[in-house]
Amino acid sequence: MKTLKYTVIKSESQYNTYCKALDDLLENNENNKDSGDEIELLTLLFEKWDAEHSNFTEKNPIELLHSLMNDHHLKAKDLVTILGVSKGLISDILNYKKGLSKEIIRVLAGYFKVSQEAFNRPYKLINPANSHLRNAKS
Repeated sequence: MKTLKYTVIKSESQYNTYCKALDDLLENNENNKDSGDEIELLTLLFEKWDAEHSNFTEKNPIELLHSLMNDHHLKAKDLVTILGVSKGLISDILNYKKGLSKEIIRVLAGYFKVSQEAFNRPYKLINPANSHLRNAKS
């Protein structure tokens, strides 16, 4: 009996191994057109894992963005390049002063390979006029 190259993902270690394999396939896909089925299979396995282990609904979109930035070792300046926006806008977004536009949600979802719904959920913004009250005691 033939051993399967990929199986249903059962651990984070296996997930990370498959991520590396997918990255390698995507980098070499231009040279090897036969890897399409393998890429599709890995993508399906990731989607299954993410659906079962996702904590997207537990975090608001900005908490999720901070978490993904941490996981990918990104800084705010990296988001400036990825999103093609100003560092002031990134700062405002990360500090709950501005919301995420549809275009930013689309780019973030594509970059981090998550569903747009993960970023397209309501969350509370800080009113800049009252930001000095954030740490006030009631």
